[in-house]
Amino acid sequence: MTTAVASHPLRDSTTMVRRNLKRMVRYPSMTVQLIAMPVLLLLLFVYVFGGTLGAGIGGPSGGRAEYVNYVVPAILIITIATIVQGTAVSVAMDMTEGIIARFRTMNIARVSVLTGHVVGSVIQAFLSVAVVVGVALAIGFRPQAGFGDWLALVGLVAAVSFALVWLTVAIGQSSQTVEGASSLPMPLMFLPFLGSGFVPTDTMPEGVRWFAEHQPFTPIMESIRALLMDTPVGNDVWIALAWCAGIALVGYVWAKKLYNRKV
Repeated sequence: MTTAVASHPLRDSTTMVRRNLKRMVRYPSMTVQLIAMPVLLLLLFVYVFGGTLGAGIGGPSGGRAEYVNYVVPAILIITIATIVQGTAVSVAMDMTEGIIARFRTMNIARVSVLTGHVVGSVIQAFLSVAVVVGVALAIGFRPQAGFGDWLALVGLVAAVSFALVWLTVAIGQSSQTVEGASSLPMPLMFLPFLGSGFVPTDTMPEGVRWFAEHQPFTPIMESIRALLMDTPVGNDVWIALAWCAGIALVGYVWAKKLYNRKV
């Protein structure tokens, strides 16, 4: 009896993860749309602005070749942000279309519903990041990362995805409509522009520079950039992980509170 009860949440969570992954396959247009935007931004900034911005950044090669190496971390963060925006929409659909009420009548672990959204979205984020990295390599991205750097990068991407997914799971539950859920996470997509994602922070006016250097995505992008280019990470990675832990905790507590209240 004890073994059955202990395995029940895990079994139900696996079922819910499979449900969310099937939704991704069933609605490929939404998945393509979520991946297409960061890919288009990558192409836009590399081929339209890359020559000028790359020359300003400097480096051994300069120009477009230098800029593609610089901008990829920002595009990866935007990729994750677009995926979690879809998570907020999916959660809002479950909350507003009566699916949660249907789950209440079934003998399933309550924790499995949110777990399914979180794990499914993290998997989708990794698949999307892999696609964007592939496109970046095709247009001239040349990382210098070693095996250990790639492992650390995978861990950091997992931490960022996990944190932002929990935050948007809470946003999806707090939204009264699906349309609201699609718009509330939008600031996550713009924060890389107000950080070191597209230009160095030392080129910004003083007030903007202060915000850019102290917002959560800047140490995350700097850590990703250092890992990809095999340069010293410094304290950025610890600051990035601290931000991820804080965002994940806030998102988890908020999501659980909303879910227990509504369910």
